Order: sequence, then C-alpha cells, then structure tokens
Amino acid sequence: MTVGASNQPAPGVSKSVLASRLVKGTVAAAGALLVALTSVSVASREAPAPGAEAVVALAALPPQARQTHALILAGGPFPYPHKDGSVFVNRERVLPLHPRGYYREYTVRTPGVSHRGARRIVCGGQPPNRPETCYYTADHYASFSRIVQ
Repeated sequence: MTVGASNQPAPGVSKSVLASRLVKGTVAAAGALLVALTSVSVASREAPAPGAEAVVALAALPPQARQTHALILAGGPFPYPHKDGSVFVNRERVLPLHPRGYYREYTVRTPGVSHRGARRIVCGGQPPNRPETCYYTADHYASFSRIVQ
C-alpha cells in the first residue's frame, strides 16, 4: 500500500465495482495457481523418479533418429562427418560415468533447420558400430532417454 493512500474508493467508483474487481482478481489468481499446480503434477508424472532412467523405444523415436541409429550400426556415412562419431565427454554427468572415449555423439537431423540442431544420439561402447547402449536427446544434452529395442 502506498503512503497516504486512502481505503476509500476513487470518486465515481462504487463499492460494488470494487468488490467485483476483487472477486475477478481472486478468481484469476486461483486459476493461475491451479494451472501451475497441474503443470507440476503432470511434469512429475512424466519425469522419471530420481535415480530412475528414462527409456524410449527405438520405434517411438522420430524417423530421423531411427535413420541416425541405423547409420551408427552401419558405420556411416554421417551427415556431419567432422562432428558425428566424435567423443562425447559427458561433462554434465547426466549419463552413467565411464572413461573418456566411451561415448560418441551423432547428429539427428531436424527438418526445417539448416544447422545441426539440438537432437543427438549418444552411444557408448566399442566398437562404435556395435554400441553397448545408446541415448537420445532432443534438447542438446539437457536430458537423455536410453534407447531400447
């Protein structure tokens, strides 16, 4: 409340108008709170539990990711030969810890994007065309889902 402000309505504004505005504001705030709580509830259902690993079926991936996965198993050729197959360091430690050189990253093309985009498949194990495990990220390494057959 500002200093010197009066509790009286402004001239020409009735108490019923003020009450109506208060109710509308309260309803809007309650609606916003409900939306926020629902969003948290939905996000918590979709995210894996702490310590749990997110998984995605290969068949459920976008077609470009399935194509990249097939190229990995075939040993290429890759759309970005100077980047695809390079060592992924796992700096953020989002993936299980392994020695440097265990993980390699591959670009998943994004339709309508002229650059590499954010989507990747990161695979671990040797040789690179027979990986032990692969992970998909659609958000440039912020989160991963282990690819399962």
